[in-house]
Amino acid sequence: MSFASIEFFIFFITVLFGTAVLERKCGRKGKHIFLLTASYFFYGYWDWRFCFLLLFVTTAAYFTAQYAENRIAFFAGVAVPLIVLAVFKYFNFFLASFSALFGRKTGILNIILPVGISFYTFQALSYVIDVKREKISAEKDFIKLALYISFFPQLVAGPIVKAKDFLPQLDEERRVSLKGIEYGVQLMVFGLLKKIVLADHMSVFVDDVFYAPSAYDWKTLILAAVSYSLQIYFDFSGYSDLAIGCAKCFGYDFLPNFNLPYISASITEFWRRWHISLSTWLKEYLYIPLGGNRKGKKRQYVNLFITMLLGGLWHGASWTFVFWGALNGFALCLDKLRKREISSLPGKAAGIVVTYCFITFTWIFFRADTFTDAWNVIRGIVTLQNGIVQNFMWSYISIAFVMIATVAAVLHSRKKNSVSGYYPVVNLNSFWGLTAFFTACGLVLALAFTGEAPFVYFQF
Repeated sequence: MSFASIEFFIFFITVLFGTAVLERKCGRKGKHIFLLTASYFFYGYWDWRFCFLLLFVTTAAYFTAQYAENRIAFFAGVAVPLIVLAVFKYFNFFLASFSALFGRKTGILNIILPVGISFYTFQALSYVIDVKREKISAEKDFIKLALYISFFPQLVAGPIVKAKDFLPQLDEERRVSLKGIEYGVQLMVFGLLKKIVLADHMSVFVDDVFYAPSAYDWKTLILAAVSYSLQIYFDFSGYSDLAIGCAKCFGYDFLPNFNLPYISASITEFWRRWHISLSTWLKEYLYIPLGGNRKGKKRQYVNLFITMLLGGLWHGASWTFVFWGALNGFALCLDKLRKREISSLPGKAAGIVVTYCFITFTWIFFRADTFTDAWNVIRGIVTLQNGIVQNFMWSYISIAFVMIATVAAVLHSRKKNSVSGYYPVVNLNSFWGLTAFFTACGLVLALAFTGEAPFVYFQF
């Protein structure tokens, strides 16, 4: 079930009420068992067979972590989630690539991609690795580990939650409270505003243009590229807000996943602000183990490039994703060649514009189904192609929305040394706070997109 559905609303209210009752009657243990059961029901709603795969990954992580000091057990703990991910997500991709490279015809397997597999396998991996590194102790309670890996707010599209951040919360007296619900519901409402009012409406325009880019004029192609940069931001940051807000209602805290990425003055800064949970995961469990910046500049560039290349592949089993990762890896390497950070206001403004244009350019490959489609978009823009002219109003509304929200965030953080993102939690005891909240509720109810538009990151 999607977060943006009536089914999820009924599910959420039922589970929240049941949790509030059970945690007072049965304590933490009863709450954990209930939330674990609810999480498996939530996951099985797509396909009940996926629950067995989730349980298998969890069981492997649990037992191998108990003996993580043993090299064979640790290897098994790392290998199991990687093999599961490789088989279900990448087997046909590598098989097709092999066939194309050597000119041999091979069949493909009819494999269904389980929802959220990229996220929960990474969480299982990080848990086993952190136990090996002695950053956390192996969890003796299977229920708690299973809840960490399968907790439904973050199960299907993140954020990627580290065990060291979440497991300690399960040992604390965290209960459903009015304060937590007030905070969490606000995040969920504004997340829905981003998703079903802004992102979903833009998806109609973006899908049409990227389906037949040769039919549209160059200005429409530029608008579609800009629209997709906003669509994917509103879609994924909206989901993150929903996940963080949902967890907060149950008394748990997730770290922010986005921090105003489009005000970044460099590619390096962008990747500190975009999909923060994935960026930090790749840095901690891939870039640093490869050597990070400890083995000289040349090796650092190689490590950066490999990390982003694999980060691109993580997003999808397609060479367009790999190329997208390579572009970002190359840009990160160029960033490291700069002698110093730009501190002047004009320099930062220019950096923001250049960074946004580059990121929007790379999103073309991220969105396009094939290199041919991506090339047709780029060629149409470069050659000032003639064709259908379409000015999509929702694109301009979304541009205005993100600009106003960004200015508001900067002004709100003017007393701090840096902008820390905008999570639009308002004071519901004030008139303007109530006005903003109920305005957002009204916009969600009145302008919600009613077509089929799944979350973008569900496919990853």
